[in-house]
Amino acid sequence: MTRLFPLWAIVVSGFALVMPAPFLMLVPVITPLLAFVMFTMGVSLTPADFGRILRRPAPVLAGVGLHYFVMPLAAWGIAHLLGLSPALMTGMVLVGCVSSGTASNVMIYLSRGDVALSVSISAFSTLVGIVATPLLVQFYVSAGVAVDSWGLFCSILTMVALPVLAGVVLNTFWHRAVRRVEPALPLVAMVSILLIIGSIVAGVGPSLKEAGPIMLLAVVLHNGIGLLGGYWGGRLLGFDESVCRTLALEVGMQNSGLAATLGRLYFSPLAALPGAVFSVWHNVSGSILASLWASRPIKRKDPPC
Repeated sequence: MTRLFPLWAIVVSGFALVMPAPFLMLVPVITPLLAFVMFTMGVSLTPADFGRILRRPAPVLAGVGLHYFVMPLAAWGIAHLLGLSPALMTGMVLVGCVSSGTASNVMIYLSRGDVALSVSISAFSTLVGIVATPLLVQFYVSAGVAVDSWGLFCSILTMVALPVLAGVVLNTFWHRAVRRVEPALPLVAMVSILLIIGSIVAGVGPSLKEAGPIMLLAVVLHNGIGLLGGYWGGRLLGFDESVCRTLALEVGMQNSGLAATLGRLYFSPLAALPGAVFSVWHNVSGSILASLWASRPIKRKDPPC
């Protein structure tokens, strides 16, 4: 079921456009739903995952550095190149400035990447994003758009940091109980993300019909630059193939649900549109890339990059 997430996202988006009323009723619970998704991510982590950052800092720092350099700059450049409206440009920048996507770990596993490294990058990216996201949004967003940096920081703290921390604590002290429900968590998290996407799409239905094609082009370009930037950035830094695949997906896949939620809360419903579209597309592209790489096993002794 969870591997078919891109299909379900497209189906839910279609229903949200045709029958928006039920999804609009969910708008007040978008924030709690996102916090729950981040909690499920925290439940999958342990203090050892953060400890690995200290034992293997180079690829982790490279992944996070490339992520917060490539994606915000690419979002800003694409938005200007395509002449997007201020609201859509803001939404693009938000997508570029949030942490790695929660689905990247699964895609990296399927693509024969380095799963332990992926978990470390995701964890560190989430921590860095608490401060980096508000600052980068303030830097890249058009001067004519007011940015509540403190509000963004507080929202990221309550929607991301605290739920993840709660999940880590629960997994650390009540690991046996967590193991019993762990198999169901990915499905529950996926349903929560689908409900978030549906409610956001329902709220921007008329605008989506008008801005849909240009928005899809912007998202495809943004995601593609992230995937290429992560992979070839790893190559230039001398990492092996497994690490390069991991960096590609960690840089190219964003926590777009968070971006969409922040766009709706702090800017406008239209600013949430890029995050909603990105949520669908990056899972499609990630699945395709993972399938291609899965058919190309990594040699034990990969030549130097």
